[in-house]
Amino acid sequence: MRSPVAPVAGAARPDLPARYLDVPGAARYLGCGERMVRRLVHERRIAFVKVGRHVRLDTVDLDSFLAAGRVEPTRAEVA
Repeated sequence: MRSPVAPVAGAARPDLPARYLDVPGAARYLGCGERMVRRLVHERRIAFVKVGRHVRLDTVDLDSFLAAGRVEPTRAEVA
């Protein structure tokens, strides 16, 4: 028997695991527009899953994408 999955805002279907988001949900998760998410998918810069003709993005992959773009601050050198 499958365990119930708690619905998450932006989850495409309540019966899919909550970590898979549709494009609008992924855009909210990343804090950007849907167009940006669609461009990332089109350019294959972010991992995604095709469910039929629908695109789903795993929150683990979104977190990895964010981590890869992280820039650490530098300390200003005192002269």
